Amino acid sequence: MRPLRCTPALLCIALAGCAVAPAPVAPAAPVLPAQWRSGAGAGMAVAHADIAWWERFDDAALTSLIRRAAAANLDVALASARVRETRGRAGIASAALRPGVRARAAATRERDSEHAPAPVLFGADGNPERPGARADNLFQAGFDASWELDVFGAGRQAALAAQADVDAVEFDLGAVRVTLFAEVARNYVVLRGQQQHIAAARADLADQSSAAGLVRARHAGGLASELDVVRSDAQVKLLAAQIAPLETGRRLTLHRLAVLLGQAPGALDAELAAARPIPLARPGLPTGLPSDLLRQRPDIRRAERQLAASAARMGVAAADLYPSFSLGGSAGLASVSAGDFFSVASLLWKVGPTINWPILRRGQVVASIAVHDARQQQALIAYRIVILNALEEVENAIAFYQDAQARQAALAAALQGQALALSLSRSRYLGGLADLRDVLDAQHRQAVLGSDVIQGEVDVATAAVALHKALGGGWCALPGGGATDVAAEAPCSTLP
Repeated sequence: MRPLRCTPALLCIALAGCAVAPAPVAPAAPVLPAQWRSGAGAGMAVAHADIAWWERFDDAALTSLIRRAAAANLDVALASARVRETRGRAGIASAALRPGVRARAAATRERDSEHAPAPVLFGADGNPERPGARADNLFQAGFDASWELDVFGAGRQAALAAQADVDAVEFDLGAVRVTLFAEVARNYVVLRGQQQHIAAARADLADQSSAAGLVRARHAGGLASELDVVRSDAQVKLLAAQIAPLETGRRLTLHRLAVLLGQAPGALDAELAAARPIPLARPGLPTGLPSDLLRQRPDIRRAERQLAASAARMGVAAADLYPSFSLGGSAGLASVSAGDFFSVASLLWKVGPTINWPILRRGQVVASIAVHDARQQQALIAYRIVILNALEEVENAIAFYQDAQARQAALAAALQGQALALSLSRSRYLGGLADLRDVLDAQHRQAVLGSDVIQGEVDVATAAVALHKALGGGWCALPGGGATDVAAEAPCSTLP
């Protein structure tokens, strides 16, 4: 009974060390500005992560593409697989906190070597037996149990770190979805813009061909020079040469959209062949406040959970300075005869505590703590970097969107003025008051401005997409829409 006298001392040590590794807390966020520098949308509602922002474009084809991409994109499938892997690792860490029991059973027949050292055995008659004189049977069955007591919180901290890792990869899945939805929308807008460019180029080619025919007719009547004919024909050939690169760009965009949807290039050619207008978002884009980004953007929340995991692993390292306690035991049956295997005399058991304290490894443990402390500082710095980059991205997106809108309005006004200038140039040329070069120059400026107006609409739409992406919207809008059920289990429901 003498060993039991140390029990109070062990309990005192255990109670004193329970608070060695406290649970990590969420880090204090950097001081954020009260509003965006542009001041746009300061009073508008935030673009919540669970709102399908692409529906603001009122384009059924765009909505269909995004939903199908969420279900079939391979990057989403890869991120989902990583979530499942990390959840499994967290299950391993959590299971380590519970007792473990292992059952065992064996039946063996063995014979000792006559030429090897062996314990002296006595037969039933009480006389010693010669080693290896006969073979014996041995029947065994039982179970072993062990439980490492988490006195200093190392196990709990490891479980917290594993759960933080799960949260981080789930938010990483959200970040992949944010990027995917924005890429699908951007390429879709670009495709519709390319179709509009092609249609405008063909219309310009048809107008220029008609104008060239008119010049040839005037030349036949002696009202235009041969130089006018050559110039008008050259303009027709120039416009025709500009259509091929536009067609190539359209095909490349179709290929990119197909790959984003997890399909081979060309799979969407027939579906998206018909030209449609460039989708424009409804006015009044929601921007919310800078502080909303802390819960909206999955990359910020991922960085915060990575910091929490680093803090928890710091607690695991600190707990190595103290001893570990475990309880173990085993019980079973063993007999050389099957007939008395289940008798009381065949019962065997053992139970007792174990203390493990690597006293001479203190320098190594302290160095490990220093390593984890440095990693925690790195995670904190990375967290602040992500926040600052997010603020910059939103500010830039707002500026680009406002500039694109202003430029588009100016281009539309300029195009109206240029249309009037072209009409006047043609009238003056037909009346013999102007040279053909004036008409060709006016037609060229008209074509350039028309292309700029189309590109301006594309820029406005893509800027709206970029703003929604910068705000971190849409990654929870399609629960269960991923390649696996993992998307439905992402931490969208934890949004405050």
